[in-house]
Amino acid sequence: MDVFDVRVYQIRRRADRRRPFEVRWHAAGRAWSRSFITRGLADSYRAELVRAARKGLEFGPATGEPVLWATAPVPDTTWYQHAVAYVDMKWPHLAAHSRASMAEALATVTPELTRPTANRPPAGMLRAALYGHAFNPHRRHATVDLATVKALGWLERASLPIQQLRDPRVIRLASDALAVRLDGHLAAANTIARKRAVFHSALAYAVELGLLPSSPLGQVTWKAPGAGGAVNPLTMASPAQVHAILAGVTRIRPELTAFFACLYYAALRPEEAVALRSRDLVLPPRGWGKLILTRACPRTGSAWTSTGEPYETRGLKHRPHDAIRIVPIPPVLAGLLRQHLRQFGTTSDGRLFRGTRGGPLSESVYGRTWHAARLAALGPALAATVLARRPYDLRHAALSLWLNATGAPAEVAARAGNSVRVLHTVYTHCLHASKTP
Repeated sequence: MDVFDVRVYQIRRRADRRRPFEVRWHAAGRAWSRSFITRGLADSYRAELVRAARKGLEFGPATGEPVLWATAPVPDTTWYQHAVAYVDMKWPHLAAHSRASMAEALATVTPELTRPTANRPPAGMLRAALYGHAFNPHRRHATVDLATVKALGWLERASLPIQQLRDPRVIRLASDALAVRLDGHLAAANTIARKRAVFHSALAYAVELGLLPSSPLGQVTWKAPGAGGAVNPLTMASPAQVHAILAGVTRIRPELTAFFACLYYAALRPEEAVALRSRDLVLPPRGWGKLILTRACPRTGSAWTSTGEPYETRGLKHRPHDAIRIVPIPPVLAGLLRQHLRQFGTTSDGRLFRGTRGGPLSESVYGRTWHAARLAALGPALAATVLARRPYDLRHAALSLWLNATGAPAEVAARAGNSVRVLHTVYTHCLHASKTP
């Protein structure tokens, strides 16, 4: 076989074929052909063959084309490999809570994007290995137990090539998986929407990298359950009930009375109240005061923060990093804050509220106090209902009260740090009530 003996023939037209223009040549000891839709494409390809033959290039026996035309096969990127790369790309730009949320969504869908093989690890083990290690760059290379090693090894071997996600059947299976909890029950609508948004973003990144021609989500008519945003009116405590619970807090743990009062009288989020410092307060001797909010201090867990601490101070929610929010506070809250400063002072860095050992006030600490005071104030029957079940329900009660009292959503939204659209969605019962004659 002479790999340099090449003969290129004239183009043959075959009218009965979908690609009617056939280029024929002889190389590497056998005949070859390739068909094209137009004569122009066929002429161009034939000219390249002739040019290569005149240069004396070697034609390969595998394709009949010049060996130099061949490119090394690119290994298929699997969904698992892409998901890890996506996490690494997003990680530096996300807050700790968003990192954990991203890892949770990817850990839900990734086990479904695998080939059916023997020795598949249990679903709970796969999710734990992905959430706790593969999708956390800080912990990915840490020493892990043998079961986790086996689970991650299985995922690397069984993960589907990302090109297979172009199959609508695969996307439908993935979408269905995002809607189901580990126990097999349907997930909450908001949870499904949040996880699907992460999946959509990861697929968009695959398109950006050229791994997919377009996002395959649009090929499937799968419809997520409507996300319920409206707050349950049954959680709203009346002013008298809130006063009774605050009195119970004062009896159990008086240094937290002002904390819960900030959630009710100023409609702060708990993480905003945790971050309050003395310099954020404007407290005249009497009358109204104001809070100048600049930060929040949510607890996510040390595995997800950039500092390795369980808390990470950040800017206000859904606002630019350096944004502030000014909240007028009524005389009752201003008085409670003045009393708190006189009686309990602040930490060395000016924080009003502290944990048991002087660190940031934790959800477990104020949560136990809240539940004890709530039970004492409401009694067992009401305490068994959803009424004021969480400290966050104080904020809901406050915003509902403001909307009913003022009927001015824009003003309430500015004070609460929400958009008017969110207020219309979450507190629609209040807006409707305010319009009722």
